[in-house]
Amino acid sequence: MVGIKKKAADFVVSAAIRARCHYVNKKWLDGMLTNWSTTETRLHKFRDLRGEQKMGKLNRLPKRDAAMLKRKLSTLQTYLGGIKYLTGLSDIVIIVAQQKEYTALRECVILGIPTLCLIDTNCDPDLADISIPINDDVIASIRLILNKLVSAICEDRSSYIRSH
Repeated sequence: MVGIKKKAADFVVSAAIRARCHYVNKKWLDGMLTNWSTTETRLHKFRDLRGEQKMGKLNRLPKRDAAMLKRKLSTLQTYLGGIKYLTGLSDIVIIVAQQKEYTALRECVILGIPTLCLIDTNCDPDLADISIPINDDVIASIRLILNKLVSAICEDRSSYIRSH
């Protein structure tokens, strides 16, 4: 799920966590999907730094080095925290407010990843594979659609598990 719009960012996080999906809610880094090898390297670095922090290794470093690594960890958490366990390209990407997340949409189109976009009247419905027209300026409409999507994802996931 991608939702960078300030009004929707927090709700995108909670919806993605409930659906056990990956999310981006701060800034879509250019090349996040199209330059997957670099993103994967950053994710490995992020996981390594988190592991070192949990084991207390950062506290044993000189103050300057520890502060620098903690700043780097904080930055990585901000931008990659929602995709820290992503191991490959997504099967589908849900985009809230298409106009704000044009870079994410463009990368998905380039890679052939299906997109489901919540679009307002100022967006182009032809860019997305599936478009859901809503007023993306009102959090209640975003919440309603994301709740329906989350329940559908959870229901489908549980039926898949039962059948296998």
